[in-house]
Amino acid sequence: MYQPHARLIGDQLWSTLRELAPERLRPTRSMLLRQGDPGTQVILLASGSALVTLAGAQGQRTLLAVRGAGELLGELAVLDAKPRTASVIAAEPCRVHLIPAPDFLAFVDEHGLLAPLLRHAIARVREAEVVRLELATAAVPVRLAAALGRLVRAASANGLPYAVRLTQEELSQLIGASRNAVGCAIKPWRERGWVDTEAGGGLLIHDMDSIQAHAHADERR
Repeated sequence: MYQPHARLIGDQLWSTLRELAPERLRPTRSMLLRQGDPGTQVILLASGSALVTLAGAQGQRTLLAVRGAGELLGELAVLDAKPRTASVIAAEPCRVHLIPAPDFLAFVDEHGLLAPLLRHAIARVREAEVVRLELATAAVPVRLAAALGRLVRAASANGLPYAVRLTQEELSQLIGASRNAVGCAIKPWRERGWVDTEAGGGLLIHDMDSIQAHAHADERR
């Protein structure tokens, strides 16, 4: 798995990059970047996590990846001056720095970062292809467990329990499943105490390893 941008460029340059724009707070479900928009800025994700989604012709959203703190979002559209190929939505409250495209490009040029950033972007594309294959071929419990696992790994808070702030309806849309199928997948996990459903529609994850093991065991049956 590829390393986050902060590790790729090093702590000193990451700190310098953060200083190019003030920190801002974005709430859960806020649209950080919109598919099809021009690349006018790069988002530095200082804390929180975000969903990278692809919108289909009928408006449905497919989950491509989950990004956590230490990542840049939207840098490829700035580097190649093309419209954004995906949307990015806050999965939890996020602290971000909105770096204008000219400032980011000058930073990249000054520090010779173009080649490593492009290699990093290629690794992301390959990761997204793996996720899309998974969504096209895996059973619903496996797809859901994988999506939840990505959310847990990218979360700003370490350890469990972890509160997924997305409703089951939103999760079903992201993995290309029906709301009923997602509910059926969650039911045995809830009965075993690995997950709780919350009043607001979210989930509280207690045991991600058991959820993933159960999902894959069901698929092999």
